[in-house]
Amino acid sequence: MGAVRQYVFPTARIVIWAVIAAALVVLALKGAELDPPDALQPTGEITEAVIPVEKGSVTNAVTVPASVVTDPPVEIKATADGVIAEIEVDDAKVGKDTRVLWIKSEELVDPVVDVDAETGEETVTEQEPKVTWTSALAPVAGTVDITVLKDQAVTVGEVIGTVSPGTLSVSGTLTADQQYRLVGATGKAQVTLKGGPAPFTCTGLTIGEAPAGESGGESAGMEVPMAGAPDAATGAVHCSIPRKVKAFSGLGAEIEITNGNAKDVVVVPISAVLGTSQTGRVWVVKEEGAEPEPRDVTLGLTDGLQVEVTKGLKAGEQILEFTPVDDGTEGGVDCDDSAAYDQAAMDGDMDAVRAFEEECFG
Repeated sequence: MGAVRQYVFPTARIVIWAVIAAALVVLALKGAELDPPDALQPTGEITEAVIPVEKGSVTNAVTVPASVVTDPPVEIKATADGVIAEIEVDDAKVGKDTRVLWIKSEELVDPVVDVDAETGEETVTEQEPKVTWTSALAPVAGTVDITVLKDQAVTVGEVIGTVSPGTLSVSGTLTADQQYRLVGATGKAQVTLKGGPAPFTCTGLTIGEAPAGESGGESAGMEVPMAGAPDAATGAVHCSIPRKVKAFSGLGAEIEITNGNAKDVVVVPISAVLGTSQTGRVWVVKEEGAEPEPRDVTLGLTDGLQVEVTKGLKAGEQILEFTPVDDGTEGGVDCDDSAAYDQAAMDGDMDAVRAFEEECFG
């Protein structure tokens, strides 16, 4: 038994390990022989998501990044031709409609001619010119700075000074999408100052053109933004900060403008509509398995996620959740040809630009 343990078992173990090593070498060199399965056949198919049209509520609220700015001086303009006769206020604070100076205007009067009835001799008597005094008023309350001198001649409309109101406003820029959503917005807005007091209401809301140098198109050398590029500023929003609110020029802010609220109206996701303002197009599925049909609709308010449909669609109808993807060439528009898009913009061919944006940008 001792001989078996000493010689037989160790030898058997060596043989077994040798067999295992040889098998591993064979597997490494030849690989496993696996019978390939039958060729796989596709069993699924791509289907377009269809959703029902429903009713809901839409609040068109736009939040615009902005900053606090000092209101610029307001010009005082001459309201008559003449000379500066007297300056009453300069470098001082005044209220609105305070008289700041007098303008003296002189108008020549024709001389009086008397004729002697007996001799026919004429006597000419010169008349004093007609003098008119016109006052110039401060257009707003603030600090007056008169920029003309006494006895200086001025003309109607000439700037004769300024009034610095010492007030603050919040100002921000708008993208084209935001500008469409804010058409007709006036009055008030909600402002939040970063690190400042609680949100408050600002007044005198105005929406206009973007500041020079911040808009696209011709003012930026006709550089038309392509898909994926940051939206260019096309408009500007501005409103006044109440005097009781403590603020500082340069502070960051947000302006929230609510431009309409609609309840119990037909709404669809913006992904289902080609277009987001005024008019659009959806694809209606009349019955299961049928080809979707395009339908033009009239659009109302939008909150950026869904849009109100005011005409052309009823609750309960079925539509595609996403507008169909175009191959980029139908209708003569090649979405990969950015040079053609740039050229159309430079040539002022807005029909081509609009077609490119509708087909390729959605």
